[in-house]
Formats: sequence, C-alpha cells, structure tokens
Amino acid sequence: MGGGARADRQNPARHPSARPPRPSILSIYQLKPRFQALLRPLVRRLATAGVTANQVTVAACAISVALGLWLFFAEPSPDAFALVPLWMFLRMAFNAVDGMLAREHGQQSRLGAFLNELTDVLSDAALYLPFATYFAALSPHGGFWVGAVIVLAGLSEFAGALGPSVGASRRYDGPMGKSDRAFVFGALGLYIALGGPLPGWTAALMPLVAALVGWTTVRRVRAALAEAVPR
Repeated sequence: MGGGARADRQNPARHPSARPPRPSILSIYQLKPRFQALLRPLVRRLATAGVTANQVTVAACAISVALGLWLFFAEPSPDAFALVPLWMFLRMAFNAVDGMLAREHGQQSRLGAFLNELTDVLSDAALYLPFATYFAALSPHGGFWVGAVIVLAGLSEFAGALGPSVGASRRYDGPMGKSDRAFVFGALGLYIALGGPLPGWTAALMPLVAALVGWTTVRRVRAALAEAVPR
C-alpha cells in the first residue's frame, strides 16, 4: 500500500508539518488528498470503534495476497479477474484509511512504518503475478516481463522509502508509481473479465511498464539526493 500520508504518519521521527515535495510528473497519486477527504468521516468512526492503522494495513495485505495467489494457482474463469480492479479500488481506500488513522488519530508507530513498506511490495507482487500466465501466452518472454515488473516495482518502492535515510522525504515521483501500476493492472483485469483476448500488441505493454518503473526508480533516487543537498 502506499501514499505520502501513510509513510510520514507512521514515522514518528518526521516533523508533523513536514510534507514531501510534489512530484514534477503527473501521477494518479496526486489525486489522493481528495479521496482522503471523502473517507474522513468513516475514519473517525473506525478510530472510535478501536480499529488501528496496523490492523487495516495487515488486513489489506492479507486480502491482496489471497486474491493474487487464488487467481494464479486456481486458474478460475476470466470473469474472476473482475475482482482485480474492484480490489485495487478498495485497496486504495484501505491505504488512505490506515494513513489517516495513524496520522490524525495518534497511531504512528515504528512497526507501522515497516508494515507500510513491506506489505505494499508483497501485495503488489501477489496481485501482478496472475497476469504472467496471460502474457506468457502472448509471447515467449511475456511471463518474464511480468516478473520484471514485479521486481522493479519493489525496487522503486524501496528507492522511495530510502529518501529519509539521506535526509530527504519519502519520494513518490512518477511516472509509474503504485497508483499508476494499479490502474494499468486493474484495466487489464477488467479487459480479461469482459472476455476479450489480449491483443497481440499488448505483448509490448509489460516491457513498457517495466521501463517506466525503472525510470521512476531513477527519478526517485535523483529527487531524494537533490532534496537532501540543501538540508
């Protein structure tokens, strides 16, 4: 899971007023503040009921892993892939909720900071995995490129998370951050669920996504280093 609020709110060492600079390239992540505003009444009720940020984080990861492994190993009908875009949207809500619970209701913790980063990478890997079968059918190396996206996605998130270690903020630079990847795979899941076979040209999609994720990693490292210099 992800989001600037989640990373900053679960790191008690960060000053509460510190905000990461906005990425210079447009990313779906930049729409998150409006989404959080819609969820704020629900978050208040959850906090009153005793729900914790870490519980939400772990629950979202467990659902992501269960869904991804079921789609991969059980090989259900294509209709089941409609669950991918549905869960991608709900997972975004989980992400916002756990961040707001911690930041706005005094639930910041060091354990939360670890859970925030590690569960994101694990969840992404599980949700992308089922697509390897479909892309392997398109080209001899299709499965490999899905695996490459999984590995590079993990590297991009760690590159962003290492920002504070050099005196910078947690970086969320695009163009292919977690929210953007969720859009891509959610759209693919919906297309598969609607019964349309993946066109031949989509064989080039995973190499393109991998390249964009690699560029995202480079931009996050460069931005963190540039941000840390003045400090």
